[in-house]
Amino acid sequence: MSLKKSLRHLRKKIANSPRLNHAVESLLAGYVRFAFRTSHFERSGCEQLDACLARGEVVITTVWHQRLILGPYMVNAPQGTRVCSLTSASRAGRLAGQILVCLGWETIPMSSRQRHVTLSREVLKRTREGCSLGVVPDGPRGPARVASTVPLIWARSTGARVFTLAFAQKRVLRLPTWDKQMLPLPFSRGVITCQEWTDDVPRKPTDDQTEALRLSLERALDEITDAADAALGKPSENPKTPA
Repeated sequence: MSLKKSLRHLRKKIANSPRLNHAVESLLAGYVRFAFRTSHFERSGCEQLDACLARGEVVITTVWHQRLILGPYMVNAPQGTRVCSLTSASRAGRLAGQILVCLGWETIPMSSRQRHVTLSREVLKRTREGCSLGVVPDGPRGPARVASTVPLIWARSTGARVFTLAFAQKRVLRLPTWDKQMLPLPFSRGVITCQEWTDDVPRKPTDDQTEALRLSLERALDEITDAADAALGKPSENPKTPA
């Protein structure tokens, strides 16, 4: 076996090691927890979301993939509240999902090979049990800050209220991903912003209605994300905005 094949085989073996994956997930979750707890975050516009969760209501929270990692802290659900994130079944998606699990959420991996009806049953089962949903409209592969119709599907199916969320921080670490994913840094200052998306989603929307709703949610997520950046005096990072 050539050296290149040997290295590829070793990388695959490491990637498939449950023990190593668990160690990496725990380490990264511990870092995120430390970075959040040693920084000062101000929450803005979160009153309605907090009230819904305090009453035990099922909600749908949305955030751009770039800022997903602080999801459990942005939602700030009361102890015992269940929130489930829909993540990719890829290795990177499983890693992200398990980090969120370490931080207190549940996860449902979504595979392109999985039957849609099977996924729907699992999601609806959890929402009937009182589990809220965390959805990333541009995940897992982008394009960055271009919303899919996934949040609309679950809003229509569950009737749950939809909230847009974002965080920004004075200093962040950026990963070399398609959306320059942000990791919080310790001993910094940040903001968490929230706004309810109140558009009505019909039970059987037309194609034109679906596209209009998708664009509306995309704009709402852009606005709340830009508001988080502006609160710290930072420029918008929207890739759709002309330079």
